Amino acid sequence: MSKFGTDIDVKALGKVAVLMGGRSSEREVSLMSGAGVLSALQSKGVDAHKFDPAEQSLDQLKVQGFDRCFIALHGRYGEDGTVQGALELLDIPYTGSGVMASSIAMDKVMTKRIWRFEGLPTPDWRMVASADETRAAFAALGAPMIVKPARDGSSIGLTKVMNADECAKAYELAAKYDAEVLCEEFITGDETTCPVLGTGASARALPVIRIVAPEGNYDYQNKYFTDTTQYHCPSGLPADEEAEIQRIVEKAFRTLGCRGWARADIMIRGSDRKPFLLEINTSPGMTGHSLVPMAARASGVSYENLCLGILAMSTLDGAAEQS
Repeated sequence: MSKFGTDIDVKALGKVAVLMGGRSSEREVSLMSGAGVLSALQSKGVDAHKFDPAEQSLDQLKVQGFDRCFIALHGRYGEDGTVQGALELLDIPYTGSGVMASSIAMDKVMTKRIWRFEGLPTPDWRMVASADETRAAFAALGAPMIVKPARDGSSIGLTKVMNADECAKAYELAAKYDAEVLCEEFITGDETTCPVLGTGASARALPVIRIVAPEGNYDYQNKYFTDTTQYHCPSGLPADEEAEIQRIVEKAFRTLGCRGWARADIMIRGSDRKPFLLEINTSPGMTGHSLVPMAARASGVSYENLCLGILAMSTLDGAAEQS
């Protein structure tokens, strides 16, 4: 993996748009990710430029002569298949997963249904449409229970519910961000994440990162804007546990049809050390606090080579099917 992002003909990549910002609730983080990616690509000699879809129409990509896009957008209108579909119509290759995989992975419920069907471990869950249904889910799943939007990221709109009286407020918060609200069994144990690079049979998991957040609260603030969260890479987990996480993450990636890169979040249940897949991010963060660059460094891949290698894998759905 240490060779990733090397021996690439930079000139052949052409004029590159780094898509950042956008209209989602994760705009602020996306701007930070995009700024890092843009600087890294330019340092490698790539003709890379900032492009914010909230400020310019996507058809300007064609007008301005861009040859490919690095998607540094997070959340809706960037990670959910919508931008990917627009780029397919514009015939401009882009980084990361295609239309279908992006759309499915953004929807935590659809993701869990597929993983469950494929025999992959994921926490039990209920879909709810009211505060009363949230209370019913709490009665079924027990405490603690996670309530969150089904199609958002970065822990936005998420509540850890400890008793039935908190259900209504938790539902209302999640429903502000999405009409579909997910209640999920909380797995008590070690919190980990594991990135994947590559496509198809060549996709490989990077080292696992073990996350220790203040009071176990790995929320939006602790993800991006504090330095109190601890990240352990190497993870310090037993070798067999790390290998099993990497195995199921690679299978989870391929099962959804992901390509290029992604990062899966996994909880290890403390009682029996069983890993559970929570979700997979097909356009992970690339900020100073982000985890894909951290795991890549542990594999001998610099931030600059990581960005260049991901860009070099940019493609279109049709091209991927023909390869």
